[in-house]
Amino acid sequence: MLRDPILLTPGPLTTSERTKQAMLRDWGSRDGSFIELTARVRRRLTVLAKAEAEHVCVPIAGSGTFAIEAMLGTLVPRDSHVLVLANGAYGQRIENILIHAGRHCEVITGAENRPLDSAAAAARLDSDHSISDVVMVHCETTSGVLNPLHEIAEIVSKRGKRLLVDAMSSFGAIPINANQIAFDGLAASANKCLESVPGAAFVLARRSHLEACAGNCQSIALDLEAQWRGFEQNGQWRFTPPTQIIAALDSALDQLAAEGGIGGRFARYWENCNTLVSGMRAMGFETYLSDDIQAPIIVTFRFPLDRAFEFTAFYDALARYGFLIYPGKLTDQPSFRIGCIGNIHAEDIQNLLAAIKSALHELGVHVIGG
Repeated sequence: MLRDPILLTPGPLTTSERTKQAMLRDWGSRDGSFIELTARVRRRLTVLAKAEAEHVCVPIAGSGTFAIEAMLGTLVPRDSHVLVLANGAYGQRIENILIHAGRHCEVITGAENRPLDSAAAAARLDSDHSISDVVMVHCETTSGVLNPLHEIAEIVSKRGKRLLVDAMSSFGAIPINANQIAFDGLAASANKCLESVPGAAFVLARRSHLEACAGNCQSIALDLEAQWRGFEQNGQWRFTPPTQIIAALDSALDQLAAEGGIGGRFARYWENCNTLVSGMRAMGFETYLSDDIQAPIIVTFRFPLDRAFEFTAFYDALARYGFLIYPGKLTDQPSFRIGCIGNIHAEDIQNLLAAIKSALHELGVHVIGG
């Protein structure tokens, strides 16, 4: 029997056997046991962000983008003026969703190799008081840069605006404390740092704001307020829920707790990241980001200068060794990405580095920088 490949991507990720086993049971979506399972998962996700006092967790069936679209469509009023802070493809996706939802938005676009500019955000908010909402990505996996969530949240809060956060690639590994970071909505997914499987995402929404959002959403299935009202009334999903995926997420949350919570996972991911970066640099590869702004989620590497290097051949060679990496997403230069998250450890990264050396030898590539 062939071993599953190790997924070194921003998600889906390599999952544990225990998480896979959790999906083997069938659940009745209206049954009391599944209603309790849903309630437990919602409660646990809120607690992870220390947000149980003022926020509620509203799960959505679908990928992380479903949760982003649900958050923006529901929590952003139709007459709003939205400021999007973008330094990569996922910030640009937020802009696209807002445009499709008919929301008035503008974008401050920053460099892909730099964190978001807090000062520019503050200046724009001060120059136009009609701006009602600010949206940002916490960890922008286009490059792997970690954006200054705490600083931007303080700027937004002091000016009485709402903050909505795409925490897709950070939630569960990088601490987010609602007692210290004011946000009205935060979207994340089961299949990133929580190390579960794809098919369920969620939004942590400020209850007082969500209560005022009836009728905002242009979608029926992605209406967070209506979904939340349903949970409040009978604990049930309005439409067919991803039952096995919620069970897998519950198991994954058990495993997160056993690892020492967010702090334990953060430490393992940093070990993975440091092992990867040091090993790749020893072979001559160059990272796109400087170490001081690199998040331990995914690392972008520049293509080597050797013309013999061709990404598809490199990808296929690594796949034969059992490792799947990711193409680059930068707009200004060729690159590829290697993830540090999922049920992987430094030993797996060491094995990857050995496979990369072998693949380069097979392909006749000499790494001479990027």
